[in-house]
Amino acid sequence: MSVFTNPASQSREQATQYTAAVLKLLEHRDPLTVLAATADRLRFVVAGMEARAIRTPESPGKWSVTQVLAHLADSEVVWAWRLRLILAQDRPAITGYDQDAWAENLHYEKADPAECADRFAILRDSHLLMLRHLTPEQKQRVGVHAERGEESVDHLIKLYAGHDILHLNQIERIRKAVRG
Repeated sequence: MSVFTNPASQSREQATQYTAAVLKLLEHRDPLTVLAATADRLRFVVAGMEARAIRTPESPGKWSVTQVLAHLADSEVVWAWRLRLILAQDRPAITGYDQDAWAENLHYEKADPAECADRFAILRDSHLLMLRHLTPEQKQRVGVHAERGEESVDHLIKLYAGHDILHLNQIERIRKAVRG
C-alpha cells in the first residue's frame, strides 16, 4: 500500500507518514501559488480529455479522472468548514472523513467532470481571498484533527497545496494509463 493511501481508520503513525509525504510534494514551492494554479490545471484536463477516457479508471479498483475531480471538489467543501472552524473557534475538534465512502456513496463515478472543476474553482477562489487577508496570528490558529492532532491554518495551507500536487500527479498518471 502506498504512503498516499489515506484510509479513514488510519493510525496516528500512518497519518503522520501521509502528511509528511504530501508536504514533501510541495518541496520549495509557494503554497499559495500552487493553490491558485490548480483550478486552471483542472479545467485544462477536463477540456483536453475525451468523455470515455475521463471516466475510465486507471486500473480496477482505482479512481477515474472524474472521481478525482469530484474528490477535489468535495475536499474544498471540507477545507471550507475546517478553515472557518479554526478561525472562528478556539482549538476546535476537526473530524476526519472517509474519502472512499464519500466516493462510493456520493456516486463520484456519475459526477459531471466540468461541474466538479467549476465547483472546485469557485470554492478555491473564495479560500484564496480569505487566505490572502489572514494576519500572521490567524495563520497560527489551530484545530485538533481526530487522526493527525494539532494543525494550524498555516499547516493546512501547505497540506492542501501538497494535496493538489498529489492529485494533479494522479490525474496525469490516469491520463497516461487510459490513452493506450
